[in-house]
This record gives sequence, C-alpha cells and structure tokens, in this order.
Amino acid sequence: MTLKEQRQVSLCICLCFKENAVKLIYSIIGSVLFAYAPLVAQTTEQNPYLRSDTLGRLANKVYSAVVIPEWMGDSHYFWYKNHEKGGTFYYWVNAETGEKKRATTMDELKAFAPELWKPVPKKKKEHTDERNRVLSPNKQWVAYVRDYNVYISPAGKKQVEEIALSMDGTFGCYYDTHLLWSPDSKKLATVKTRSANCRRIPLLESRPKEQLQPKLQWRDYAKPGDVLSISVPALFDVEQRKPIVLDTRPYEEQFSLQLTGWRKDSRAFTFEFNRRGHQQYVVGEVNANDGSIRSLVDERSETFISYIDNYRYDLNDGREILWLSERDGWRHLYRIDGATGTVKGQVTRGEWVVRKVLFVDEEKQQIYFMASGLHKKEDPYNQHLCIVRFDGTEMRELTPENGNHRITFSRDKAFFVDVCSRPDLPPISVLRKTGEKKAVTVLEKCDVSELVAEGWQMPEVFCAKGRDGVTDIWGIIYRPFKFDPTKSYPIIEDIYAGPHDSHVPKDFKSIAWHTAALAEQGYIVVKIDGMGTNNRSKKFHDVCWKNLKDAGFPDRIQWILAAARKYKYMDTQRVGIYGWSAGGQNAMAALLFHHDFYKAAVALCGCHDNRMDKVWWNELWMGYPVDESYSRSSNVDNAHLLKGDLLLINGELDDNVDPASTLQVVDALVKADKMFEQLYLPGRDHALGKYYELHRLYEFFNRKLKK
Repeated sequence: MTLKEQRQVSLCICLCFKENAVKLIYSIIGSVLFAYAPLVAQTTEQNPYLRSDTLGRLANKVYSAVVIPEWMGDSHYFWYKNHEKGGTFYYWVNAETGEKKRATTMDELKAFAPELWKPVPKKKKEHTDERNRVLSPNKQWVAYVRDYNVYISPAGKKQVEEIALSMDGTFGCYYDTHLLWSPDSKKLATVKTRSANCRRIPLLESRPKEQLQPKLQWRDYAKPGDVLSISVPALFDVEQRKPIVLDTRPYEEQFSLQLTGWRKDSRAFTFEFNRRGHQQYVVGEVNANDGSIRSLVDERSETFISYIDNYRYDLNDGREILWLSERDGWRHLYRIDGATGTVKGQVTRGEWVVRKVLFVDEEKQQIYFMASGLHKKEDPYNQHLCIVRFDGTEMRELTPENGNHRITFSRDKAFFVDVCSRPDLPPISVLRKTGEKKAVTVLEKCDVSELVAEGWQMPEVFCAKGRDGVTDIWGIIYRPFKFDPTKSYPIIEDIYAGPHDSHVPKDFKSIAWHTAALAEQGYIVVKIDGMGTNNRSKKFHDVCWKNLKDAGFPDRIQWILAAARKYKYMDTQRVGIYGWSAGGQNAMAALLFHHDFYKAAVALCGCHDNRMDKVWWNELWMGYPVDESYSRSSNVDNAHLLKGDLLLINGELDDNVDPASTLQVVDALVKADKMFEQLYLPGRDHALGKYYELHRLYEFFNRKLKK
C-alpha cells in the first residue's frame, strides 16, 4: 500500500463517527500500517525501530483465526474463508448437519449450491421520492416542507394543488423534512426546530496540496455550555387541514429530541427526549386526537444517564415496553406498562450487566441478549449469549465457556456461529443451534504454534484490587518477543479512560498494534480499565462524573504495583504512559496529579480541557451547566503542577478535538516555566499513529525510561 493510499484511508476513517469510534479507528489504522512492511533487509542498526514496524508480517503465522460466516439468504447454509498452513481455503457448511465441504477457489465454492448465489432483488422505496415528498399510506397525499412550512398535495396529479398545514415556519424556526404519516393517513407528525448558530472552529492548513499559501478551514463544532438548537414535536390533522396544538414546554430544555414512530392503530406517536445535562431521559407519547403528551418512561439519575447504552423495544403496539435501565445499580431489562408508565416487572437482575439485546421473539416471549459479569471467577467483561422469558423466568446461558463470545446468527436466528476467545486464549469457532448448549460442530481452532516459535509472548490477563481494596480491576500485560525474566523492564501504560465504554481488549489478537510494537522496544506494556469506565456497576461508572481527571488512576496504580509484586522484572521506578484523544488528556493528567508514580508521558491529540471539546461527550460526563468541575479536571488550568517528562503530539487539521486545546496547554506550560516537548504536525488530523509519530514515541520513552 502506498503512502498516498494510507493517507486516503486515514482521512476516510477520520470522517467516521468520532469519539465513540476511537477504538475502531486505531484498529483499522493498525491493520493498514502492518500491511505495509518496509524492506526487512535493513538492519536494526540502520533502523532501530524496524522490528517494531514489521511485527505485522508475523500475523500470517496465525492459522484458522476467526470464522466469519456468510449466511446464504434465508437458508441454513453459510460459507467462510480460512487461512491455513496449506493456503487459503473456502468452506461450505450445512448448519443443520454440521457437514463441511472444502474448496480452493470461490468458483469451486459456488458450485456446491449455485441456486443460493442468485442475487435477491431489492425492494423499491414507496414512501419517499427524491424531493423529500412523503407519500401517505393510502397513497392519496404527498407531504413536504417548502419555505420552512408543511404542505400536502393530492398524489399523482400533474397540476399541484397545495394545501398549507402550517404558516408559522421561518428561517430560524422551521418544520423538519422528516415527516411521519399516521398509518390511517389522517395525521402527520414532525418536529419544529428553533435553530441556534453553531460555534465554528478554525483550522489552518499550513501546506495545502493545491497552493503555496496556507488555507483557512472552518468546522461546525458545538462545545459545552453553547446554545443548542431546540426541536419539539408537531402534529397536523390532515382532514381538518390544521395543526393540533401541543404543550411542548416541558421538553424545551433539551440536549436532543427525536421522533420514534406511530402506533400501528394510529392512536399516537412517540418521541424520545434527553434533557440537557443527561440526568433525565423520557419516552413520550403524543395522543393523535387531542395532542396531550404523557411519559411512558421517565428515567432519572443524580449523576448521568448513559443514553448511548439505551435500548427500547415496544411490544403489542406499545402497550408494553422493554427498557434497559441502571435504576437498581446495574444495567438490566425492565417491562414498562405502556398505559400507565409503571414498571410491570424486572426481566433481568443481579450483579452483572446486559450488554446488548440481539433480538426479541414476541411469539415465544423470549429475549436473546449478551451479558457480562455472570461468573465471579471470570473476567467480568467477557460477553455471553443468554436467553430469558419476558417475565424474567427460564433464563439460560447459551455460551458457557470462559471467554468472550462473538455471535453471528442465521437470518431466521435458528443457528449461530460462536467465536470464543480471550487475549490469552486463541479463538475457537463453533456452530450452535439456538437454544441448545451443545455445539453442532467445532468449525475451527486457532493455531499459533508458529508464532510461539518466533518468540511471541501470549498476553496475560491480570486482575488486582482497586483503590477500595475490594473491587476487582482487570487489565492485560504485554511482554516483548524473546522476553527475559532475569532483566528489569520499564513499564508503560497504554491509557484510554473514556467513560463511554470499557477499553481493554477481550478478544484474542496475535499482534496488538502499538502495544506489541512498543513492547518490542524493551518494555512491559499494560492496559487497564479503572473505575469511571463503563460496563460494570453504576457505582463503578459514576466515579467519572464531574471528575474526568480521576481517570481511574488510583485503581491503575494499585494494579501495576500488584503486578510488580508478582513479577520482579517490572520496574515501578520507571513508569511511562501514553494515549490518544481522551487518552491524551489522561496521559498528561498522570504527570499533573500522579507524578510521584508516572515519570514520562506522551499525549497524542488530547482533549486537555473539557470546555474546549465536543458538547455531547463532555456534557454527558462533566454535566451542565458548565461549572468549576471543568476547571478542576483541566490540564490547562493545572499545567503548573507538571512534574516529569512530557511530549505533546497533535495535528493542525484535527476536527475531532480542537487543536487549540493542545496549544492552550502549551501556553500554560510556557507561562509556568515548565519544560516539555511538542510535535505539531502540518496537514494531520485526529488519526495519528503513522510511522513518524510512533518513532517519536519510541525515541522519547527510550530517552526517558531506559537506564
């Protein structure tokens, strides 16, 4: 892959959904980097980072790694591609019998069942045309927005006969083009938005390709405390040709509001409302006849509601709702009465969490979901497939093996492929019939024997007590190839403490991108999930609230000390730390608030002051309105506390984290007369992690931590 192609891939990645996709971004970049290996003919004397740069070539020494099934339409057949010692092969599988057939080419594979490879015609959309004109279910009307107002016209007539349903829409207060017809075609719902001018941040491209002079770019970028646009429900009576007045005042102090559809009998439509500050989340229902609004779910928290984890499923046309909540201190499913909004029953319970609902079988009244924390002696982040009835009875675990399970169902959910692995357990891929514990067949078992022969060290899953001496904290230890336990090794932590998720890998990965590469420079590299991160109890998660500077450091330090007590080759007098984005903020914070333990840090594209970063991520954890807690967690306001060695790296075109955030840190450090190093990269965005900055990271730690 050429360097130009690498840049194009990085740009595409950067334009993806930002903060919540950081882990995915760097995983993809890592694959790109490892796919490009410099000439191995170079010696390590010519390039001391060559071995770290080319570790990816060893990934080919891992065989039968993970089965990724391609299910064939509605059938119980699937195929998969497998990398083996003898080459790449393709397998055709009958899920009902477990029978496998092997092919050496795709053409040979397709010959097993030609009829299943025929393309399925796609259905045409009937309700929306290219001009955002929405056809009514009875096909008699089209609805659309023109000049900020809602109109309807008879469908199919060449001469347009417009009927205005609203007249109060303006440039700054307009009706949205997302129009929802009631199933009986008598009502029309949308939202009316009062817009706010969005903050824009400037990005100066110092060396554009098409010209010599720098180019100024602008990005819409709302920050904590900014005025936001307000959207409220709107309802129109098509037969009466008029709006139905709604009392939307309780929903105007909002972070967001979106419509979620009509009831099948046209009695009402629903919306979800997230109050500014993320301490109240409401599922509302608007009566189609009189416009009255009532709350079906009213979720509240004294800290925050992690709405990115929400799940809702309406049963029996909304007369009952399945709802995911942390109201008992753990993330569990509840049944909500759609008529009264009261809890009919708690479906799941216990000191574990529902991670994701996969599907709901209304006919059998069963819920299939992934859960973690079910087993006290197992890593509490490992996910297992479970099934439970609507009333909470007959809960069963369908993937009992100790490991993290990745599930891929057939279209009818009758069968699934289960890949079970851990960082210290190569994947085992099995075929299962849904509802049965016993596997139909084992598809593949991963073989890492050749990798081990190269000196590769299996990552170690390690557990130690946190700050309270009671709570288990989990992480991973990475060691270099040709590891020598008689030597003394500096320790480097790879940190990302973003509260939106947990971040220590739970799946097997033979060559973990930058962690493995850094370990190869002669370090013990660790990655830890401390308190304040997600997917444990609500109490565990709440540590982050108005307190992002905490970043779980009291737990991380205790974990590293416990590991060093067990492994004497881990030198706790030489501890470094690095991280990207929120991890960049964390890395610098280590030298501000815990410099008695951490000695050197590399902060890449860090959001060093939460008032400077994106509104949705920071207000969720730091709260609204903006208060003194933002300053207490600010690397800028606390820059004078710096002790230790710091390297700041960021790009001038970062539109995920405002580049000014790092520059404000630089200004504060200069004013405090603190020594530090900085790498400010022209033309680079948030996706940092190419060879040059990785080499700078290696070089920095080698100077600061090596004896």
